[in-house]
Amino acid sequence: MSDETMEIPEKIPVLAVRDVVIFPYMVIPLFVKREKSLKAVNLSLSTHRKILLLTQKDPEIETPKAEDLHKVGTVAIISKMITLPDGTLRVLFQGLLRAKVKSINTEGDYVEAEIEIIKEKIGKHSEVEIEALKRNLKGALQKTTELGKALPADFLLFVSNVEDPSKLTDIIISNLGIKAEEAQKILEIFDPLERMKKVLEILEKEIELLQVQKKILDETKERMEKMQKEFFLRQQLQSIQNELGIGSELSEEIKEYKGKLSKIKKISKEVREEIEKQISRLEKVPSESAEAGVIRTYIDWMLSLPWDSSTRDKLNINRAKKILDEDHYDLDKVKQRLLEYLSVRKLAKKMKGPILCFVGPPGVGKTSLGKSIARALGRKFVRISLGGVHDEAEIRGHRRTYVGALPGRIIQGIKQANSNNPVFMLDEVDKIGADFRGDPSSALLEVLDPEQNFSFVDHYLGVPFDLSKVIFITTANVTHTIHPAFLDRMETIYLPGYTEEEKIHIAKKFLIPKQMKENGINPKMVRISDDALRKIISEYTREAGVRNLERQIASLMRKVARRWAEGKKERIRITKRNLHKFLGPSMIFRDEALPSPQVGIATGVAWTPTGGTLLFVEATKMEGKGELRLTGSLGDVLKESALAALSLIKSKAKEFGIDSKVFRESDIHIHIPQGAIPKDGPSAGVAIITSLVSLLTNKPVRNDVAMTGEITLRGSVLPIGGLKEKILAAKRSKIHTFLLPSKNMKGLDDLPKYVKDKMNLIPVNNVKEVIDLAIIDEKRKGNN
Repeated sequence: MSDETMEIPEKIPVLAVRDVVIFPYMVIPLFVKREKSLKAVNLSLSTHRKILLLTQKDPEIETPKAEDLHKVGTVAIISKMITLPDGTLRVLFQGLLRAKVKSINTEGDYVEAEIEIIKEKIGKHSEVEIEALKRNLKGALQKTTELGKALPADFLLFVSNVEDPSKLTDIIISNLGIKAEEAQKILEIFDPLERMKKVLEILEKEIELLQVQKKILDETKERMEKMQKEFFLRQQLQSIQNELGIGSELSEEIKEYKGKLSKIKKISKEVREEIEKQISRLEKVPSESAEAGVIRTYIDWMLSLPWDSSTRDKLNINRAKKILDEDHYDLDKVKQRLLEYLSVRKLAKKMKGPILCFVGPPGVGKTSLGKSIARALGRKFVRISLGGVHDEAEIRGHRRTYVGALPGRIIQGIKQANSNNPVFMLDEVDKIGADFRGDPSSALLEVLDPEQNFSFVDHYLGVPFDLSKVIFITTANVTHTIHPAFLDRMETIYLPGYTEEEKIHIAKKFLIPKQMKENGINPKMVRISDDALRKIISEYTREAGVRNLERQIASLMRKVARRWAEGKKERIRITKRNLHKFLGPSMIFRDEALPSPQVGIATGVAWTPTGGTLLFVEATKMEGKGELRLTGSLGDVLKESALAALSLIKSKAKEFGIDSKVFRESDIHIHIPQGAIPKDGPSAGVAIITSLVSLLTNKPVRNDVAMTGEITLRGSVLPIGGLKEKILAAKRSKIHTFLLPSKNMKGLDDLPKYVKDKMNLIPVNNVKEVIDLAIIDEKRKGNN
């Protein structure tokens, strides 16, 4: 450098730089963008072209103050400058020498500092020590390049010719790419020998790091080469095996299967041998063959079944009672039977049977009772629907010879539960069909028989699976369509339909809170009156259960949610009067009694899957030859009841006060309205004979009396079924006098007390009692 170059003014412009430390002899291009920095560079260019480069302590600061800059920096000369299109300067700086800041002003248009030039002096060191340090530095630098350190071309050659210790260290450290904090510390070391030692220490650490890095790269390369070699060997082995036709799955897969098998402890010898046999077969067949896929699927099924996995029962009867009460309202007799069932299971650990069968109309809670039992026991719950199943293979599975064969629904449910003792619900067993593919009911005989199901054999598995720990529960709407042998294996528990009062309790306790939660509604947003609930039950739903009631409540909640979402922020009150605004006009009309007594029309009652309903029996006569016509979509049993009633009247015509000529000169027509609905059963017998006697004696039938019962040719009244539903149907229609067979009086225990108190239940033994009570006889009134 010339003397002119080395003339440094005492006050000099300052350029604050970020994330880099500039050393003397270092040439570096920098981009200058900040306003004060641009002015400092322009001032330097217009004067002596020298500028002090100070590194910021925090590179994030946009306008640094004096305390944000290091006190030691490098005076550099501006060698070259280019102005970019956006106004940014690209400036090439060359470091000259170290300088220390005495004072600095950052408040003006540019940063300016008063500096002191650092005059480096080598302390008391022998020339031998200095030479040794220089050689060590150059040797260490040489070693870093051998280990892969990237340095500028011809850099080693240039460094080898540098003898000045200060210049040597500054040139080396400026090309090592160390962090700014560490570089600043080295810049602030003014003794060249001390600086040499520090740079040598950094080089030694870099050499150690490069050695570890090289070792890792060599190991990775060796591993990759080994994996590539193994890959090629496997490919060659596969090709050889394919040529010989003895290909097999990878040994890892076989080991995995064997490992899973070894973990299954409680498994029969027969099952273990079968799995081992199939694993052995899989090793011998070509892995690409269709047979290998079939074997693999079979092994996967066998190993995924819970042969020795079961849940521990929590047989706390008080807890079970609490759960049943939480989940279901009323059904006291059903709950008592379930608690007895659980109590026996608690005392008899190895209890076999019985199989419970819940029978009742839709929506009364049959499936949810099964869930409650599972929750009370702490067992897994599995449900499969058998409605419409015709194929026996759905239960027993398909044999493995069929394409796409799978286990039956029973084994699939066991796998789904991942437990060999779940609560297993077989839904809709009354809707199982039978055709040329077999009878699923017959297949279920083995499943449900406690004496056989400990060794149930699914056709797909081909080995026995123990189902004796499973609690099987079935559900049905009716029992007459269930296979007799199948029904014989089950204990039937009847779930009757709910009364109107019970439905109101269920709605308030269960359905409304549930639908509020699901629709984001809270009690402050809506209130439904009891009268509105009664109207929903009677005029918007017709069912024995509460499924449609819940749907209507859900519809109400959705409409409430919409009103609130649209901005209506006041409590919505749903009453009997405004219910139609939410649900529209009622679609179902309540059964109503006849407005007045009429001749030839008697009020009977019928049982339906959705509860009881009124059944009006109409009779009329016309000129003819004594024929009997029956209309109204009547079944065979109901037609026979009508014939029996006519025969009974003919045989006791004098007793009833009927002229026998009417049977020869008139045709009689019996009609039961709502002809689109099929009707059958013997319980309308008393209503039919009452309407006929009324017609033939021209005496009206009381419109405030409902009746049910089967009649015989002797005139006796026999008991019938569905009594509770029939009485409730009469009560709903505001008919409070009900004639029923005397033998049915014992069945009134299931009737709620508030119903008994409001109904006049009259037992009858024969037809004469029915006629006397149901037909208005003016003469009899006068005699009385």
